[in-house]
Amino acid sequence: MTDLTRVLERIDSDQPAALERLFELLRIDSISTDPAHAAACRRAADWLVEDLRGIGFAASRRDTPGHPMVVGHADGPGPHLLFYGHYDVQPVDPLELWNRPPFDPAIEDTPHGKVIRARGASDDKGQLMTFLEALRAYRAVTGGFPCRLTVLFEGEEESGSPSLMPFLEANRDELAADLALVCDTGMWDRRTPMIVTMLRGLVGEEVVIRAASHDLHSGLYGGAAANPIRILARILAGLHDADGRVTLPGFYDGVEDLSPRMRAEWAALGFDEAAFLGEVGLSHPAGERGYPVMEQITVRPTCEFNGISGGYAGPGFKTVLPASAMAKVSFRLVPGQDPERIRAAFRAHVEAGLPPDARAEFHPHGGAPATVLPTDSPPFQKARAALSQEWERPAVFMGMGGSIPIVGHFHKVLGMNSLLIGFAQKDDALHAPNEKYDLASFHRGARSWARVLHALAGG
Repeated sequence: MTDLTRVLERIDSDQPAALERLFELLRIDSISTDPAHAAACRRAADWLVEDLRGIGFAASRRDTPGHPMVVGHADGPGPHLLFYGHYDVQPVDPLELWNRPPFDPAIEDTPHGKVIRARGASDDKGQLMTFLEALRAYRAVTGGFPCRLTVLFEGEEESGSPSLMPFLEANRDELAADLALVCDTGMWDRRTPMIVTMLRGLVGEEVVIRAASHDLHSGLYGGAAANPIRILARILAGLHDADGRVTLPGFYDGVEDLSPRMRAEWAALGFDEAAFLGEVGLSHPAGERGYPVMEQITVRPTCEFNGISGGYAGPGFKTVLPASAMAKVSFRLVPGQDPERIRAAFRAHVEAGLPPDARAEFHPHGGAPATVLPTDSPPFQKARAALSQEWERPAVFMGMGGSIPIVGHFHKVLGMNSLLIGFAQKDDALHAPNEKYDLASFHRGARSWARVLHALAGG
C-alpha cells in the first residue's frame, strides 16, 4: 500500500474529527468589516496558530495595523509551496433571512446531498481547512510532509486586505516560494473539478456630476438649468454601442479572442446559457454580441454600472433639479488591458460629455490588471491530473470573471505563480444568508489536496 493510499484512507476515517475542528473555527464570528468583531478575528487567528502547531508547523500570529496574519512553516523534501487562505468572513445581515444562527454550524440534508451550513463554511474557512486536513493526514501517516510548506492566512480579505501588501513587502524573503496555492475558488459543477487559469482585472471609478450651487425647483428652473442626472445618464448611455461593445477609444487594444482549442474544450462542457440566466429570472444575454455567455462572463472585458443616485429618492414625490448626481462604474479587464489607460479613457469620456456649467469629480476605487497563469507548466499539468484522478472526471481549465487580487500580489511582490484550486459550488450562497459548503466538497477537497501535494512532490 502506498503512502498516498494510506493518507487518503486516513482522511476518510478522520472525517468526524475533521468536521468538529471545522465547526470550532466556524463558531468564531470573525467578521473583519465590523470593529466590534476585532477580538473574534484575533481568536480565529490564534485558533489557526494552535492547529498548525498541532500538526508540526512553526506557526505564529503576526499582528498588523488591522487584523492579524497567521504564518506557519514546515520542512519537507519537495518544492517550496505557499498556501494562502483567509479566516475572516462577511457580515451576516440580514439576519432574519437565515434559517439558523449563522455561527452555529450544522449538517443539513438538501436535494443535492448533505451540506455544512454556517457563515464562512465555504468562504473561506471550509476551503482552507481542506488543506489543513490533507496535511494532518500526511503527518499522521508518514510523520512529515511531501513538500516544504509555508502557510499564510489573513483576516482582512473581506474588507479589502489593507494590511496585505505592506505585510508581503515587509516579509518578502520569508514568504517567497516556488509556487502559491490558493483555495478560494470553486468547481465547474458538483462532479467536475476546476483550475482557474485567468482572473479578470478591475478598475473601479465613482464619478460625481455637479452643476447648480444647490437643488432647484423644477417648476422655476426646469428647462433652463443644467440637470446632473440627465447629463450623467447621457454620459453613461454612451459607454456602450448597440452591440454591447464598450465605446471608449482603445478599450479593446491588446484584447485577444479565446484560442480555438480552449473554445472547443469549453464548448464540450455543455454550458447551458438559458439555465444560467434563468436561475436569476432572466432570459436574454445582454453582453457583447457575437460572444457566447461563457466567454462574456470570463474572458471578455466589461463595463458595468454598480450604483447611481441623485435628487430625491424618498417616499412620495419632490419636483427638484438636483445639484449633483453620482454613479459607480466598474470595468472588468482581460490580459492586454492597462487599468490606468482604461481609467484615463473613462475620465476623458466623461469630461467630453459635460455641457457648460457642469463639472465632474472622480474618486478611484482600486485598479489591477488581469492575471494569466501558465497552464502548460508542469505544476498545472500535475495538479490537473491529480484532480482528475480524485473526481474521476477531467479537470477543467477555466477563466474566472471575478478578481482575486492576492494572485497578482504574489506575482508582483514574491515573483511566483499561483495554482487556484477550490471546491465551492455555485449555490453556496457566498456573502449571502444561509451560506453552505457541500460535505462532499469538504471531504473530497481534502483528498484532492493530498493528491495534488503528492503530484507536486514528484509522486
